[in-house]
Amino acid sequence: MNKIKVKDFMVPTDDYATVNENELLYDAILALEKAQEDYLQRKEDTIYPHRALLVLDSSKRVVGKLSQHDILKAMEPKYQDIISNDDSTRTAVSGFSPDFLESMMSQYQLFDQPLVVLCRNAANIRVKDCMYTISEGAAVDENDSLGLAIHQLIIGEHQSLLVTRGDSIIGILRLTDVFHEVCNKIKEFKI
Repeated sequence: MNKIKVKDFMVPTDDYATVNENELLYDAILALEKAQEDYLQRKEDTIYPHRALLVLDSSKRVVGKLSQHDILKAMEPKYQDIISNDDSTRTAVSGFSPDFLESMMSQYQLFDQPLVVLCRNAANIRVKDCMYTISEGAAVDENDSLGLAIHQLIIGEHQSLLVTRGDSIIGILRLTDVFHEVCNKIKEFKI
């Protein structure tokens, strides 16, 4: 597994759906829908449709990503007081009981407004205010082994990792693509 490199499985940034950090969440949702429509027309390029957008600054550099999770979290602004954008908080929150989660909802008055109000407000949020910013644990070098990347995906509970070359982000390694490859290999060994 150490001979297989991350770059062999990444989706290059040029092939990935993007949005500018200054655009509204409304625009980001339209961009994500367009990327999914484009996928349906050319299925041979990737195995699965995009479920996130790479976020670009005015110089067209990748500065973060916006996932389905980030969009849902942006609907309720009170989450900014509860969950930080770093990996340690995300992992720490993942194992709570349903009773505790309900008490959190009550304590912070989460989703106490009608869905239509939350969605209307979310449509006008800037992408840069709700995107996942790049952190050390959410990136992997293009020449790292696939084994190391899988370890990062598992331990960080990531759906994808940004792929770097030096200081530049050159692609995205998606859990779904890695999973597909592993499943294909497992099926080769049916006894």
